[in-house]
Amino acid sequence: MSNISEITKLLGKDADSLLNHKCNTISKDLLHLPRPDWVTHAFGNSDRNPRVLANLQRMYGSGRLANTGYLSILPVDQGIEHSGGASFAKNPIYFDSENIVKLAIEGGCNAVCSTFGVLGSVARKYAHKIPFMVKINHNQLLTFPNVHDEIMYGTIEQAYDMGAAAIGATIYFGSPEANRQIEEVSTAFAMAHELGMATVLWCYLRNPAFKTKEKDYHVSADLTGQANHLGVTVGADIIKQKLPENNGGYLALQMGDSSYGKIDKRVYDKLTTDHPIDLTRYQIANCYMGRQGLINSGGASGDNDFGEAVKTAVINKRAGGQGLISGRKAFQRPMEEGAKLLQTIQDVYLCQDVTVA
Repeated sequence: MSNISEITKLLGKDADSLLNHKCNTISKDLLHLPRPDWVTHAFGNSDRNPRVLANLQRMYGSGRLANTGYLSILPVDQGIEHSGGASFAKNPIYFDSENIVKLAIEGGCNAVCSTFGVLGSVARKYAHKIPFMVKINHNQLLTFPNVHDEIMYGTIEQAYDMGAAAIGATIYFGSPEANRQIEEVSTAFAMAHELGMATVLWCYLRNPAFKTKEKDYHVSADLTGQANHLGVTVGADIIKQKLPENNGGYLALQMGDSSYGKIDKRVYDKLTTDHPIDLTRYQIANCYMGRQGLINSGGASGDNDFGEAVKTAVINKRAGGQGLISGRKAFQRPMEEGAKLLQTIQDVYLCQDVTVA
């Protein structure tokens, strides 16, 4: 489906706005854009050791997007994050950990991301067939009342011993636990780099004050952009972030507390507009102008998964991003359909008619 007519059809009424938008805020000429020699370009002068570069190349050189500079990753850690029942009741085959890895392979992904338990259970069979990314911390919702906190579920040595190419972690920026999580993840990423594994950070926001009656600023470009900037500083090689849906989080929070944070109003009248591609471009700018690639999450499964997946991929690619990390849209359907959805996302990145805005 890597032709523009099929992509246009799936975008529907949003096709013109998304495919023909020109970004007049932060110029694409300022960005480090995906390219076949991405690992050399982005990390060749960095402090990453040769083993990290080799594992980064394993990921960027695998799957249908191999050696394009783009990534398509299947993440399935919802069994812990949301509960196995909530995640897999719709398609019970994914209670079996092996099927998660099979879906990533069938879908042509660059890597599969899951828990110590899932990947460890099939490591000898699959770690050499598709790059493993071990998600090292999780929130769990069995504590009563529910507590929202990312805690470690294993050690970096465990990920190394199972042959993982990378580790992933989440920090809830803005939460009361953020400082502890920053310290934990910084230490974990440093050890992962020492052992030769790449690092990916879920730079998520979490604070009840970020959600007002008017908007949910957990997906505000200015706040998520700053979370990205902190994530790169922590030592992430790749940043995962939700697609921005609005802007002005700093301004809204400062109305209630003038001492909150720091911002320059040029962020709103010079560096962004309300267009989703421009908002995502600001997220990328905070990833050191794309030196660390931005992958956006695919979001929850819904009524129009193929259309929404293509829309998210087009926004990410045209903003200058590096791909999608999409799970629920794929595994909450039969494996053949899930693989097709992953490949549909990849086709956006393979389509030369979808250009950087």
